Amino acid sequence: MVEQLPLGRMGRSEEVAAAALFLASDESSFMTGSEMFVDGGFAQV
Repeated sequence: MVEQLPLGRMGRSEEVAAAALFLASDESSFMTGSEMFVDGGFAQV
């Protein structure tokens, strides 16, 4: 499965946590109706 990912590796827990923290922060306050994929590009495969 890893070789199918465009980035060629699995995501680290810190990377997923950073995305979650961004969404929980004021930095994302202007985002509405958006999807943010944290999957190493797997959704594009």
